[in-house]
Amino acid sequence: MVANSRNGLHPSGPGLAGILYEANVHPRTPLPTVATVVTTVAALYFGREVFLPIAIALLLTFALAPLVSALKRAGIPRLPAVIVSVLGAFAALALFSFIMATQVSELAQNIPVYQSNILTKIRSLKETGVGGGMIARLSGVIERVGQEINQQEPSPPAADKPAREPVPVEIVARERPLEVLQNLVAPLIGPLASAGLIIVVVIFMLLEREDLRDRFIRLVGYGDLHRTTEALQDAGKRVGQYLLMQLVVNTVYAIPVTIGLWVLGIPNALLWGLLALALRFVPYIGPVVGALLPLFLALAVAPGWALVLWTAALFVAMELITGNVVEPWLYGSRTGLSPLAIIVSAIFWTWLWGPLGLVLSTPLTVCLVVLGRHVPQFEFLDVLFGNEPVLEPHARLYQRLLAGDPDEATDHAEEMLEEKYLVEFYGKVAIPALLLGEQDRVRGVMGDQQRRQVAASAQTLVANLDDSAQEEAGDEDDPTVAEDAGADTAKEAAVDGEDDIELPDGTGMSVLCAGGRGELDDAAAAMLAQVLEVQGATISKASFTDMEPAGIRRLELDAVDTVVVGFLNRDSVKHARFLVRRLKRAKPVLRVGIVFWSETQNDNNARLAADLNADFVSHGMVDTVLGALSHDPPIALKLAAKRRMRRRPPPAKKVPLAVAKAQREAG
Repeated sequence: MVANSRNGLHPSGPGLAGILYEANVHPRTPLPTVATVVTTVAALYFGREVFLPIAIALLLTFALAPLVSALKRAGIPRLPAVIVSVLGAFAALALFSFIMATQVSELAQNIPVYQSNILTKIRSLKETGVGGGMIARLSGVIERVGQEINQQEPSPPAADKPAREPVPVEIVARERPLEVLQNLVAPLIGPLASAGLIIVVVIFMLLEREDLRDRFIRLVGYGDLHRTTEALQDAGKRVGQYLLMQLVVNTVYAIPVTIGLWVLGIPNALLWGLLALALRFVPYIGPVVGALLPLFLALAVAPGWALVLWTAALFVAMELITGNVVEPWLYGSRTGLSPLAIIVSAIFWTWLWGPLGLVLSTPLTVCLVVLGRHVPQFEFLDVLFGNEPVLEPHARLYQRLLAGDPDEATDHAEEMLEEKYLVEFYGKVAIPALLLGEQDRVRGVMGDQQRRQVAASAQTLVANLDDSAQEEAGDEDDPTVAEDAGADTAKEAAVDGEDDIELPDGTGMSVLCAGGRGELDDAAAAMLAQVLEVQGATISKASFTDMEPAGIRRLELDAVDTVVVGFLNRDSVKHARFLVRRLKRAKPVLRVGIVFWSETQNDNNARLAADLNADFVSHGMVDTVLGALSHDPPIALKLAAKRRMRRRPPPAKKVPLAVAKAQREAG
């Protein structure tokens, strides 16, 4: 059996040093103060008369900039290209508004005609007793309340009232022609002035686009031209592409809706098609509002209910086709915003700037997210509103384990296993998650109960992924699937610039996986055991308590070829040396491997293995599998050299001086 990583496997894994490095590379940015937020929102609210036209002009500049560039490439000078683009855009908007106004006026004239159909439907509902007469009861309650409100106080007796003659009142309307003209023109002055101001601002922004860009760079990003330029290009591309693609998507949506309503016989079908086109710029709420009005008109036009059902089916079918086919094809829905952020931004900008704020909410929030993505001071905007994951996969998994929620952790793992192999998920996500737990334990912020909870959740995760492991093992048994997977792996590994590693077949080999010093080590050992089982090896597991001196003697090692003991704590070298000695004494022909999960890749593994008297020392999931399923002969246990005790010579006996003198003379 062969298991290859789809992204390329290296015998490496993020250790504790790598996690600390990531923490230093991605430091937390300070959030803005409450005073800053309140001041900014207040300025936008009270200055909306100034900021709203500028915001509309800015978005129109983003939308028209590609058209101006295309006209310039066609040989048209900048000034004519800008004027043609702006006047063309506003002419299209004026034509759109004129058609809408004409259709609304025609609809208003026909409303009395539809009144009889509405009354007929209400009578039919009352006669059928829908809701057990609820409609009738509600109508009666409303009528009685109205009568009570309109009831006048009892009048005093006639004897007490003084007799008064009625005073004739005559109302004479004397309105001058100038006042009539003023009443007609006054409501139009504000919108026309705003439209003229927006046209002028858009023209100057397009004419001075390069100069404005240079001034913006000099103001906020002169010290980092690369980042500022990238932010401006990203903002222009995202907003311009969003507005253009959304216009295309809405047009593709509105044309079939208009034709369908005309075929069904809904009056003013062109009005509802244009309204649907405009309202789809409003996220989530707009399509619903655009469908409700034609449905209400269908209710009023025909006496039956068939037209209402056909109209509802038309809008539902178009929403499904647009959302699942058109938008993914044209990438019109890729704004970089999360769905919740779109809803929250719509509420916020509507409260701030009214209906126009609702229409502008998505492109304005896109600009804020781009700003937060490229400017560190505004990173919180990307975190709040962006659709990119804000936590690394291993940190997200550790948070779920820490919360004691293995089911959600399993869902997260199964999503990743759709694109990764089990060995890659455990090596690059699950083991680093346990390393975070070990780091918290070392720092003293994780208690014993919490540590046991994390370990238990991790063990549950491994048990929940047993079906995925069996499916992966079955895919490896199928040569066709294995060949296809190998092709995908080689291709993606070549893209990533990594070497593809083929994991060995473990059929006929027996491996015992054990934790070194704690419950978290046991969880890591269970993950390793599942990966080895996918490779076809016969697996047995032992807890860290079984690695105690008394427990090692009770282990059944007769049928075991290799024992792999894992440590999440790098400072466990002495304990690892002790376990290697005990295990090899229990079975001299046993292969013993030590895994320091927190160890980063280095060239000292062979030296450390010789020092521990282990058959291999590894640090990541891949090289651990390679070592555990190796057919190398076991290394014999080196006996410790015993120090020889040197005997001191016996002390010389003291001889009297006269005796010593006689002995010398005799000699």
